[in-house]
Amino acid sequence: MDQHSPPAIWGEFVAAVFALPGVVEGHSAVSPASSRAVHVDGVDAPSEPGRSLAPMGERFEPVHLHGVEDTSLHLVLPPIRGAELVELGWAEPHQYEDHGTEFLLYGPRDATELQVIVDIVRESLLWSVSHLGREA
Repeated sequence: MDQHSPPAIWGEFVAAVFALPGVVEGHSAVSPASSRAVHVDGVDAPSEPGRSLAPMGERFEPVHLHGVEDTSLHLVLPPIRGAELVELGWAEPHQYEDHGTEFLLYGPRDATELQVIVDIVRESLLWSVSHLGREA
């Protein structure tokens, strides 16, 4: 938690996330104003608890990126996969988890970590909509 992404790496990370197919940038329903929500095009609301960070009735938000002063992110993943990432030191359970699917990931510190975290975000997006019979 005391190691943050360098500003240039964080900027590359944010750009890479919002360049993913089907991703729409927006305001987070649950995170401070400096955060950026990652929405999925065509998915307006969560249809199943635990697949979105936002509560039922709010816009579908499987991921949000915290501001440059923090450089962490929250996302949803299957509980077993999230536990693997916790064990590997990439994540920790979200402090306000309700479903065991909410995790905090640390921001990337270099180009290698940047690619790993983008891949985990992609994994989160795919899992978050998999129950809908579609891909992010």
